[in-house]
Amino acid sequence: MSLAKWQAKYLIGGVAVLPLAPFLFAQGQIARWKVGVLPNAEGGATGSVGVGNGEPAKLFVIGESTVAGLGARTHRQALAGQFAKQLSERTGRSVVWHVIGKNGVTARRTIEELLPQMPEQKFDYILVGLGGNDVMRLSSPKKWRRDMTELLARLRGKNPGAVIFLSNCPMIVSSPVIPQPTKAILWSLSRMHDANTQEFTREMPGVFYYRQPVHVKIEGFFADGIHPSEQGYADWSAAMMQFFDEHFEWQNHNKK
Repeated sequence: MSLAKWQAKYLIGGVAVLPLAPFLFAQGQIARWKVGVLPNAEGGATGSVGVGNGEPAKLFVIGESTVAGLGARTHRQALAGQFAKQLSERTGRSVVWHVIGKNGVTARRTIEELLPQMPEQKFDYILVGLGGNDVMRLSSPKKWRRDMTELLARLRGKNPGAVIFLSNCPMIVSSPVIPQPTKAILWSLSRMHDANTQEFTREMPGVFYYRQPVHVKIEGFFADGIHPSEQGYADWSAAMMQFFDEHFEWQNHNKK
């Protein structure tokens, strides 16, 4: 499906659910009240993991609440630390990671608020964790693509040689706390953003998107029904890396 068709589907769907807007808003507010707000992961914004010969690999992680580590005690147990661990195992090098995450940010806010905080150094690998808030805030397919392509272009401009990984758009369908029909509406949009991202990253050199997984292990995954637990971050990072194993030639890159 093309971007124009996704956008048309989005607009038609918006018109269809407009009469339900007050109910959906109230349903969303109740769900947020029940879930509450988890604190960010503690610890510094930098860390290291693994051992190996030679210069450590440098990893930069940027994005929303999962990058901020909601649901984990420290960044070492959250997305940045768990992904760095998987990266170290693949590269045979120690990995020094730097994380900048903020609860509630969209792709646009990441460009405006987080990207200016990116350290002026060259990273070997970049992990972008976004999509949840663009789905929750009903960003259109056109807006999602426009903002994400701009973010990726800016990251590429700062780090021409970096490998860029993108985590999947949110698996709304797996959440045990989002009620129907809100869940069905958000899941439809998330699947649209997933297909959209697969398309616009396909021809981007050095950019790899982890599309929405077919099977998700739910038991122990969530801390609050929305954000991963420490076990969830570990399982998620491992699943992403298993996917990237099939689409990225680690051995060739490590020789560079």
